[in-house]
Amino acid sequence: MSPKTPGRLYPPRPPADSPVQQARKALADDLREIVKRSGMSGAELARRAGWCLSKPSKILTLVTSPSVDDIRAWCEICGSPDRADDLIEKMLNVSSAYVEWRRRERAGLRSVQESYVPLWERTNRFRIYETGVVPGVLQTEGYMTAVLRTVIAFKKLRNDLPEAVAARRERQRVMRSGARAFVVVIEEAALRVSFGGPAVMREQLAYLAAATKWPNVVLGVIPFTADRTSRLWVPKSFWIYDSERVITELLTAEVTITQRSEVEIYESAFDTLADLAVYGAGARALIQAATERYP
Repeated sequence: MSPKTPGRLYPPRPPADSPVQQARKALADDLREIVKRSGMSGAELARRAGWCLSKPSKILTLVTSPSVDDIRAWCEICGSPDRADDLIEKMLNVSSAYVEWRRRERAGLRSVQESYVPLWERTNRFRIYETGVVPGVLQTEGYMTAVLRTVIAFKKLRNDLPEAVAARRERQRVMRSGARAFVVVIEEAALRVSFGGPAVMREQLAYLAAATKWPNVVLGVIPFTADRTSRLWVPKSFWIYDSERVITELLTAEVTITQRSEVEIYESAFDTLADLAVYGAGARALIQAATERYP
């Protein structure tokens, strides 16, 4: 599918396991339920809508994507006009959620860092879950330099490392001002994945230990030993900005979620993960144990 195709609002071929593709499938499942409840076949729906007979099948199997008019016609013909607005909102959220990193990174990582500033400045409460890296808001300069250098090398980006580091440091002023609340939950693995060598890691871990005492930061660490029986396992990191949006990153894309029902799922997931974490002295003990790896 060409991104220029009129009326088709999904990006081309997102990864099969991406949140975007999962959201597309969820929308298709809703449409399938509506036509099933109507007792109508896909072919009959197509005839009444004036479509080619294969169009409903292609929409339901994600071969093609519905337009706003397609969804509205689908719901009207199947006797569920009240579902149309919600499904259209879901579709528009999916269409705007998938942002090609290559397109954003082409100008360098500095521009990527700076692009977040307006969102950070209008957010009052940040909830952050990270699986294997210290989140940018709590990175020291040495650690973030090592992380961004790795990103530039891996993706073969234009090397604007000093500018990108400066932009990320500038963005941290939102946290350092003390005017906004940050609730950060990280897996213990994030304390032990090394960037920049022993000296950088010692400095970074000391900074995290200090952050456990800051008034506007709540830092929790989920121990390796946490009992996850009957608990949620979330494979990808995500950030919640107030209760308005969630951002999660893939290797090739960033996904932004704004539909309220989906944001609520992430909020529930965050609460579950936060319950698994230890805080204060418990978090500092895990940080100290990680520090001992870097004599």
